[in-house]
Amino acid sequence: MEIKDKEIRPRLRGQIKSAYDNLIKVENRVLVIGDLHEPFCLDGYLDFCKEQYAINNCNRVVFIGDIIDNHYSSYHESSADGMGGKYELEQAIDKLKPWYDAFPDADVTLGNHDRIIIRKAQSSNIPSKWIKEFEEVLETPNWRFVTEVYIDGVRYVHGDKSGKPRMAAKRDMVSTVSGHYHTDMYVEWFFGKKAALFAMAVGCGIDSKSYAMGYMQGGKKEAIGIGIVRGGHTAFNVKMDL
Repeated sequence: MEIKDKEIRPRLRGQIKSAYDNLIKVENRVLVIGDLHEPFCLDGYLDFCKEQYAINNCNRVVFIGDIIDNHYSSYHESSADGMGGKYELEQAIDKLKPWYDAFPDADVTLGNHDRIIIRKAQSSNIPSKWIKEFEEVLETPNWRFVTEVYIDGVRYVHGDKSGKPRMAAKRDMVSTVSGHYHTDMYVEWFFGKKAALFAMAVGCGIDSKSYAMGYMQGGKKEAIGIGIVRGGHTAFNVKMDL
C-alpha cells in the first residue's frame, strides 16, 4: 500500500509547525564556508561546518575562496622556516580531501591566494594552455571553480576585487556574500523604495597562530564562522565557539 506524505507528516501546530515547514520547504539553503588557507586551516573548523550544514538542513555549499594559501609563492614575504612549495601543496591537497569527502558538490569562488600561481604564470608570459585546472591539481573533480556565482539572485564572490560586501552590495545593487577580510563577519540590510538587499561577510576558518598568518598577529581577532543564506531572502552568520 502506498503511503502518502500527509499520512506520515508529524502532527504539529503553531510555531513548531512553522519551523518544520521551513525546514522542508523546497528552496536553496546555502552553507557558505569561509577562507580555509589550507594547509593552515583551524582544527575543528571542518566539524563545525558539517554540524552547521546538518543543523540548518543545507542543500548547497559555497566555499568563498582562498581554499589554499600558497604561502611559499606569496607576493609578500614568506617565512624562511616554512614549507617548500612541493610539500606545502601536497599538505594542502591532503587537508582538502576530508573537505571534499564532506562536501563533494560545491562551488568555489576563486580568491587571490588561489590564483597566485596563475598570476605568476601570466606575468611570466606563460600561455594558459600550460596551466592545469584547479580541480585536477587539487584532486576535487566535482567542485566548480568560478570567479563568482549567483544563487537566487545573490552574488557570491571572494571579495579581493569587489571590495567589502557592504560597499559592493550598495555599489552594484545586488545582495553580496564575500570573504577575504578575516576579521569581518556580519549581515547588513539596505532598503530602497522598492528593493531590499543585504551584504554578508562570511568570516573565515584560519589558524591565526600558523606562520603563514604571521601578518595577522598583533592585529584584530579573526572572525571564525560561516554564513547561511536561505532562498535569497534570509541570511545570517554563525560564530564558531573557540
